[in-house]
Amino acid sequence: MDTDSSVELIRRAQSGDEDALGQLFERHLPDLRRWAHGRLPQFARDLADTHDLVQDAMKRTVMNFTRFEYRGEGALRAYLHQAVVNQVYDHVRRVGRRPLQGDLEEGLADGGRSPLEAAIDGQTRERFEAAMAQLAVDDQQAVRARLEQGLSYDEIATLVGKPSADAARMAVARAVKRLATLMAATSGQA
Repeated sequence: MDTDSSVELIRRAQSGDEDALGQLFERHLPDLRRWAHGRLPQFARDLADTHDLVQDAMKRTVMNFTRFEYRGEGALRAYLHQAVVNQVYDHVRRVGRRPLQGDLEEGLADGGRSPLEAAIDGQTRERFEAAMAQLAVDDQQAVRARLEQGLSYDEIATLVGKPSADAARMAVARAVKRLATLMAATSGQA
């Protein structure tokens, strides 16, 4: 991928050039669709097309693109991935509020999670998000880039302004340790 052309496309897109914005999305859309498909829970995949979620995320991104600061291809990819992650979270929250369609057949055991398992998962997610909110912004970016977006340490270094992949690896390790400490403290309060 030609980094110089990405820089030029971003500059033009930030100035309101819709053709440049379209070219950027064409360049990144296939990767985002593949990446997003594996992020949706199975029940949500049945209710919405991954392509639609990615398209919706791209529409949201268009509205906020002027706030993006280019720091390399990894930063652009992380920015787009985060837009998709946010859209997936929104979708899963909406789907979780809908009643199930159809009736279960009598005598058929439910192979899904029990209400207790679902509650524990929900509490864990709440503790995770609460702990994440207490981290510094750079720590949040590092954790999300590695754990949720699967970025390499080179890409994370570019994203958070670290001088090397090793520095990014240490930043992620320290951020995850702080996150775990905060989550443990939160679970002790429950």
